[in-house]
Amino acid sequence: MTLLSGEPVLFAGLVFLFSLLVGSFLNVVIHRLPKMMETEWHAQCAELRGETLAASAPYNLAVPRSACPHCGHQITALENIPLLSWLWLRGRCSSCAAPIGARYPLVELLTALLSAAAAWKWGASVQTGGALLLIWTLVTLAFIDFDTTLLPDSLTQPLLWLGLLFNLSGTYTHLADAVIGAMAGYLVLWAVYWLFKLATGKEGMGYGDFKLLAALGAWLGWQLVPVTLLLSSVVGAAIGVAMIVLVKHDRRVPIPFGPYLAGGGLVALFFGTELTQAYLGQF
Repeated sequence: MTLLSGEPVLFAGLVFLFSLLVGSFLNVVIHRLPKMMETEWHAQCAELRGETLAASAPYNLAVPRSACPHCGHQITALENIPLLSWLWLRGRCSSCAAPIGARYPLVELLTALLSAAAAWKWGASVQTGGALLLIWTLVTLAFIDFDTTLLPDSLTQPLLWLGLLFNLSGTYTHLADAVIGAMAGYLVLWAVYWLFKLATGKEGMGYGDFKLLAALGAWLGWQLVPVTLLLSSVVGAAIGVAMIVLVKHDRRVPIPFGPYLAGGGLVALFFGTELTQAYLGQF
């Protein structure tokens, strides 16, 4: 640990390489967790109806092995090296030459870059360990919400409790600020949800957004909840308008807010204190 503390470049490089592996696993979670949730919902509905579902092959984060969705070719170890395998295969399946989406290496690279940035900022410390858990979970939530408009409780709720756990010793903020941050994060979006619903009769966002902002408040404290919300709202509004104007996105189709909340939370994690001080310095 002393060696790593004295060699920030080495430490950041090691975290980068390790986080490429983590990013590869996050791709599995992003793809499979929503399907696992859907299977569980079907089982619960069948149980309520008094029905028995036919036995099916196990499907979870470990099994079955990853395979090409086009030809069923199982991905070998050499074809599963983060980032490098996609480049070596030129973005195509080695068996059927079907294209492999560029998002897989993108998730790996994004995870590694953000993780390395945390390692550089905080060094070999508890702060880095917590930041890595936060970053990995936010990347997963952002892409799941983008694909499905879902923010799974199995990720948002543990994220909230982890934030409070790390702040028991004031890792990122005082515990009282973290508790108030969790409450404020949830209640702010809950109030926006109900005001919008009373005004329009429509639901403007999901409950998962409340829980995600509550989790971010638990990690960062109530002081950074406004920064997180402002950043995510501005970026989300700009992208939403651009999608409607440029690509004729149907206004009736909801645009997930989770990716923007996650992005705002990451900016607040790295620069929130500086942004707040710069803003207050204007007065």
